[in-house]
Amino acid sequence: MINRKYLIPLLIVVAVIVIGISQYPKLYIATGYGAKTMATAVFVSGRDPQIVQLIDLNYSIVKYTRSKVDFNNKTVTTSFWGLAKQTAVYREGFGCCLAGTSPVDSLQKSNFTLPVVKRNGVWRIPWPDGDQLKDTLFPEIDTTQLKKVVNGAFGPSSEDKRWTAAVVVLYKGELVAEKYASEFGVTPDTRIWGWSMTKSIMNAMAGVLTRQGKLNINATAPVSQWLQDRRRDITINDLMQMSSGLKWDEEYGDVSPVTNMLYQSGDSYRSAIEVPYKEKPGTEWKYSSGTTNILSGIFRTLIGNDQKYHEFPYLEIFNKIGISSMILETDAAGNFVGSSYSNATARDWARFGLLYFNDGVWKGDTILAKGWVNYTGTPAAASKGEYGAQFWLNRSKTLPDVPEDLFFCDGHRGQRIFIIPSRNLVVVRLGYSGEGFDFNDFLKGILKAIKN
Repeated sequence: MINRKYLIPLLIVVAVIVIGISQYPKLYIATGYGAKTMATAVFVSGRDPQIVQLIDLNYSIVKYTRSKVDFNNKTVTTSFWGLAKQTAVYREGFGCCLAGTSPVDSLQKSNFTLPVVKRNGVWRIPWPDGDQLKDTLFPEIDTTQLKKVVNGAFGPSSEDKRWTAAVVVLYKGELVAEKYASEFGVTPDTRIWGWSMTKSIMNAMAGVLTRQGKLNINATAPVSQWLQDRRRDITINDLMQMSSGLKWDEEYGDVSPVTNMLYQSGDSYRSAIEVPYKEKPGTEWKYSSGTTNILSGIFRTLIGNDQKYHEFPYLEIFNKIGISSMILETDAAGNFVGSSYSNATARDWARFGLLYFNDGVWKGDTILAKGWVNYTGTPAAASKGEYGAQFWLNRSKTLPDVPEDLFFCDGHRGQRIFIIPSRNLVVVRLGYSGEGFDFNDFLKGILKAIKN
């Protein structure tokens, strides 16, 4: 029989071991998130690692991780008290990815020359193809009120939880207001992570492929692994509207399909297609980063050539609409991580929103399939008016003081591109946190500053 004086210490040791075993997998989520976030912030966006640690990584269990940045080899290794660690690698043209089980050296040999059209003297090229702004004065805009609203989107100091990085306001296609968080080192040239706004870029890729006749949204998804079970009935449209019927769990605080996909697997497409069937497609709407990465893998198959796949969004979308800063990041297997990983300046994110404001046409050049933007804004049957095709909607008046025709890109940390056709507005808000930010009041103030 155990002596009582040893019993309590023994129970404490056992409890620590049990908790440690149960929580250990979460450490790889935290270190994976830390390494990937730090690497992208430093090597893609050119940010200060100390600011990234203070702001981007200062929450939940992630704040207990520590990251070592190797500027010579362009890697970041993040550890949790030595118990778990992950390494992220920068690759030219592909952005950053977690190395996982792949040798760092082999990943670093994979580089890609972005087919970006160099626009010399962009400050002399008129907006929106360049950055030369017109001295246009719209009499319906109360400039004092608009400036007040834009300034109010930023906190008075780095301690303010709003942590807004940039705001850009377009009215009738013209840039009428913008502001950047200089205290965080943000300028008009700073690339800012779009997070789940990347899903809307996958929508654009689908819109181009549809125009080219390479994609039929009503066709079943061409995933060979699904042919022998009930997943064979899932259509491209089901995936676009996040109504696939797959047993997906978008839980970031625990080990789940989404954390396995983003922080454990080197192949986001393969990880996502392994999720099993749950119910009939189209009957339930469920937010799923996995379905977007399935679409990304399908696009890779349809395009049929990796070089052309990696060039596709640049040649078919970004270069045509004046976007020169965008970097879509891939996983270790070369798939665009369409759910989460894209980076661009605030003005370039505004250009992306302007493409949809202009119904998929750019200065007479049809980029997206005819009727694609209307399809994008059509509510998924089971979403109660909240979601279309890789875009969020306001049909259910989630933002009560904003018109119902609003549709928008929505990303982690409060990234947004709002498109309000009835009010001729495209509004971009980017940040390093969404905490404490009231998007309804923000948009309400802008709408008030621009008279009907």
